[in-house]
Amino acid sequence: MAADEKNQAKTEQAKGKIKEVAGRTVGNERLTAEGRAEQAKGDARQAKEKIKDTLTD
Repeated sequence: MAADEKNQAKTEQAKGKIKEVAGRTVGNERLTAEGRAEQAKGDARQAKEKIKDTLTD
Protein backbone atom coordinates (compact mmCIF):
# COMPACT_ATOMS: atom_id res chain seq x y z
CA MET A 1 0.00 0.00 0.00
CA ALA A 2 2.75 2.47 0.88
CA ALA A 3 4.52 1.86 -2.42
CA ASP A 4 1.26 2.58 -4.23
CA GLU A 5 0.90 5.87 -2.35
CA LYS A 6 4.49 6.83 -3.15
CA ASN A 7 3.95 6.11 -6.84
CA GLN A 8 0.77 8.15 -6.79
CA ALA A 9 2.65 11.06 -5.21
CA LYS A 10 5.32 10.96 -7.89
CA THR A 11 2.67 10.73 -10.61
CA GLU A 12 0.86 13.77 -9.20
CA GLN A 13 4.12 15.71 -9.09
CA ALA A 14 4.96 14.82 -12.69
CA LYS A 15 1.46 15.63 -13.98
CA GLY A 16 1.56 18.91 -12.11
CA LYS A 17 4.91 19.84 -13.62
CA ILE A 18 3.63 19.06 -17.11
CA LYS A 19 0.51 21.18 -16.55
CA GLU A 20 2.57 24.04 -15.16
CA VAL A 21 4.99 24.04 -18.11
CA ALA A 22 2.13 23.72 -20.61
CA GLY A 23 0.32 26.61 -18.95
CA ARG A 24 3.39 28.81 -19.09
CA THR A 25 4.02 27.87 -22.71
CA VAL A 26 0.55 28.87 -23.88
CA GLY A 27 0.15 31.72 -21.39
CA ASN A 28 -2.72 30.07 -19.50
CA GLU A 29 -2.50 31.17 -15.87
CA ARG A 30 -5.27 28.80 -14.74
CA LEU A 31 -3.42 25.77 -16.11
CA THR A 32 -0.19 26.97 -14.52
CA ALA A 33 -1.94 27.32 -11.16
CA GLU A 34 -3.53 23.87 -11.49
CA GLY A 35 -0.11 22.42 -12.19
CA ARG A 36 1.40 24.05 -9.13
CA ALA A 37 -1.50 22.84 -6.98
CA GLU A 38 -1.14 19.29 -8.25
CA GLN A 39 2.60 19.37 -7.53
CA ALA A 40 1.90 20.61 -4.01
CA LYS A 41 -0.61 17.80 -3.50
CA GLY A 42 2.01 15.28 -4.62
CA ASP A 43 4.61 16.87 -2.34
CA ALA A 44 2.24 16.65 0.63
CA ARG A 45 1.43 13.01 -0.11
CA GLN A 46 5.13 12.21 -0.39
CA ALA A 47 5.89 13.96 2.91
CA LYS A 48 3.09 12.00 4.60
CA GLU A 49 4.54 8.73 3.33
CA LYS A 50 8.05 9.66 4.51
CA ILE A 51 6.68 10.40 7.99
CA LYS A 52 4.81 7.09 8.01
CA ASP A 53 8.00 5.27 6.99
CA THR A 54 9.99 7.02 9.72
CA LEU A 55 7.46 6.13 12.39
CA THR A 56 7.22 2.47 11.36
CA ASP A 57 10.98 1.91 11.34
